[in-house]
Amino acid sequence: MRHEAAARVVINMPKEQAWNLLKDLSLAHNYVPGITRTEITTDKTEGVDASRRVFQASGKPLDETVSEWSDGQGFLIRLHNGEKGAPPPFARAAFRYRLDDAGHNCTALTTSLMFDMRWGGFGRFLYERLLHKVFRGVIRDVAISMKQFYESGEPVSPEQLKQLRVSAKQAA
Repeated sequence: MRHEAAARVVINMPKEQAWNLLKDLSLAHNYVPGITRTEITTDKTEGVDASRRVFQASGKPLDETVSEWSDGQGFLIRLHNGEKGAPPPFARAAFRYRLDDAGHNCTALTTSLMFDMRWGGFGRFLYERLLHKVFRGVIRDVAISMKQFYESGEPVSPEQLKQLRVSAKQAA
């Protein structure tokens, strides 16, 4: 895919413990901003072809299906609206979660959105002028929210996310 927005955080827990949380596809609503509920839609709950539907506060649900799985390390999940393909403004879109050992019983988490835009030249213009900063911010928010959820075990509220953004900026 042509574009990628990525963020990396270090989680204060061993990689195996982080993997046990990451591989549970039913937990996304606890750390993805704007997601209110997660529902597994296949008999498979992990691995390639496992699928979930995430319900967004802003409207329509979104389907996500695992297309790559690396046990203990991460996965790639394709974003789609049923059989219709990726939701606008994307022609194709996937989200990658990757875990790496960061030493000292810590785990590096990298979240990334990989995508192609719809609408040809207009889509490129929209991305370059407006959406690239939005997408980077959303991916950063997912990463810092995952860190908070993994370390605390508590869902991240919008108010907490605002505080996490401030803390992340100060630490950078």
